[in-house]
Amino acid sequence: MPVIRHAESRRTETPNAVMTTLASPTLGGAEQAVWRVDMQPDATGPLHTFDAEQVWTVVRGGATVELDGEKLTVVAGDTVVMPAAAPRRVSADPEQGFAAIVASRPGANASAPDGTGKTVPAWTV
Repeated sequence: MPVIRHAESRRTETPNAVMTTLASPTLGGAEQAVWRVDMQPDATGPLHTFDAEQVWTVVRGGATVELDGEKLTVVAGDTVVMPAAAPRRVSADPEQGFAAIVASRPGANASAPDGTGKTVPAWTV
């Protein structure tokens, strides 16, 4: 399917963000998973890893990204390449919040940095 209509996108809410799946194998056979992350001001995600590279492009607001022990500040227009297995945590700007478009291999596993709690997030399939 060459066009995935907005009405077909899948929305998944977590305690820290809303993920909207824009393209994935279950939305028409894409070989990549693409989703939007929206975080409210001052929201912080958990420290975790993925077993696949992710590319995050900030489209609104800003965030602090803890990536493999380094703290990075990103704003709209910046792109962060998150290598597979690198521990990461995203904290939204306390005043503006944060939104990004993310691309990765579909069906990648997320887990705690120690490898426990392995799961495939719904927005990646």
